[in-house]
Amino acid sequence: MAKTSMQYVCSECGWNGPKWYGRCPECGQWGTVEEFRESRPAAGTRTAAPGRTSRTTALHVGDGTATPITEVGTESIHRLPTGFGEFDRVLGGGIVPGSVTLVAGEPGIGKSTLLLQTAGAVAKRHPDRTVLYLSGEESQAQVRMRATRIDAVTPNLLLASTTDLATVLGLIERERPALAIVDSAQTIVSQEVDGISGGSTQVREVASALIDTAKSLDVPVLLVGHVTKDGSIAGPRTLEHLVDVVCQFEGDAQTALRMLRAVKNRFGPTDEVGCFDMSGEGVAEVADPSGLFLSDAETPVEGTCVTFTLDGHRSLPIEVQALVTNSVLPTPRRAVNGVDTNRIAMLVAVLYRHGRINLLGNDLYVSTIAGGVAKEPACDLAIVAALASAARSRPIPRTTCAIGEISLTGQVRPAPRLEQRLREAARLGFTTAVVPRLRRGNRIPGLQLVEVDTLRDALEALGLTGR
Repeated sequence: MAKTSMQYVCSECGWNGPKWYGRCPECGQWGTVEEFRESRPAAGTRTAAPGRTSRTTALHVGDGTATPITEVGTESIHRLPTGFGEFDRVLGGGIVPGSVTLVAGEPGIGKSTLLLQTAGAVAKRHPDRTVLYLSGEESQAQVRMRATRIDAVTPNLLLASTTDLATVLGLIERERPALAIVDSAQTIVSQEVDGISGGSTQVREVASALIDTAKSLDVPVLLVGHVTKDGSIAGPRTLEHLVDVVCQFEGDAQTALRMLRAVKNRFGPTDEVGCFDMSGEGVAEVADPSGLFLSDAETPVEGTCVTFTLDGHRSLPIEVQALVTNSVLPTPRRAVNGVDTNRIAMLVAVLYRHGRINLLGNDLYVSTIAGGVAKEPACDLAIVAALASAARSRPIPRTTCAIGEISLTGQVRPAPRLEQRLREAARLGFTTAVVPRLRRGNRIPGLQLVEVDTLRDALEALGLTGR
């Protein structure tokens, strides 16, 4: 006999608890906590959804014996290329058969476009097999319109529009596709359990069912996930624990740059980043994003300095731009984009105390270009150099970069993996780099290293001291 329990679930973030609140304790939204009754099977029983094997059965598939790990072969496991080298890089070389990958991101960022292009690329690469695209948000005609725009139309790409979990599982079991894409986890509903669509219970049941099916049929599944207002994945945290890979598709809606990061990966690294460019024709991978964050000006411009940041295994150049003006306000204005506001306040104080450049009473505007992010401490030296250059009206040569962290005592501290940053600088044609004093005598061919100990030394090396 099934037992019914009362629960309260937040429709915004998926929080659930035994007590009703006017304001959700998790996300702080008002009026989003709703009541629902959850039917639970009696102890020792579990009812499988139509067209699928229950989790209890799936966990006991086999002959009931344990095998030494040395005798378990992996020769039959061949990763499935996605058609995007950047996507494969993040996944660790491709999609592992039988795995479930969750791709999350903000609305309109391009998740569905990326996965539909992946479906089309896999279908074209394997014309003898089918690829299944299951949409719970769009009709088949709407998906076809987008597929035509991004050139993902191929006969062996099958489309289905449904929100019923049993139908989704039945289609996967019947077609046995090379790849199945479910868009999205929050729109699929199981008739076996109670709860609102996108709620904690429903999302957990949908994820468990898809994982069981993927493992038993050895079919890889790409699952789209929604995010909340604060950027975290909607639904219970168990969703992230259940799946094999969790990827975040990030980007600024005002720019075309998109970043794909692996937050969790059971089959590869989690520090790789894939770069993509969003356009009207779909998503295009950017194999070498080094030139995206630099301006096209050939002559030196005052108030600019280039530094190199680390994003995964990649070293990316970031151009920091600063504007210093006389303030007419009682409290000077500080406007930043792509950098940390609190870090700017600290660096302005250090610049005044140890660099003898007073900007405390000026309006300061600091920004990066093309949506770049310069928030790691290694960007401190470039930010200070850009501010000093704007204040002194003296441009820094275009072939000079600055890398290093600045402490409150005015010391220039080393940056992690500095050699990797310098090699990228030399590859892009930089000839001079202002860096902290190196403990080892590593030299980069074609790049002159100006080693400094203090902020004052760095300003002198860049010609920004005096009036």
